[in-house]
Amino acid sequence: MAQSVLLISRSAPWAGVNAAEALDIALAAGAFDLPLSVLFMDEGVLQLLTQQQPQLLQQKDVTAQLQALPMFGIEQLYVAQQCLNKRGLAQSPLALDAEHLDDTQIQQLIRQFDHVITL
Repeated sequence: MAQSVLLISRSAPWAGVNAAEALDIALAAGAFDLPLSVLFMDEGVLQLLTQQQPQLLQQKDVTAQLQALPMFGIEQLYVAQQCLNKRGLAQSPLALDAEHLDDTQIQQLIRQFDHVITL
């Protein structure tokens, strides 16, 4: 049986390639039916905002990749509530349905996985 993987995405969508690479890893894992979940934390929560305009910064739009996650079988999506709160985004609509977790729940979540990848 395949080992479970938690991918923690911590980078803003316009702050380099880490956000896009994290989503590429997630989609590749989904294509091979690997058990993978994604947690958006820190600046990574900004990936979930709607109405982004990355072309203004000459960056790649990650919205299509985000919306493809459930189609690739990646349905366990989480977002750090404290990170949303810190950025004033607690009430903002998100591009994906992600379960909001507090710090204690995040610690419990991380312990459930065989491997954790952070980008």
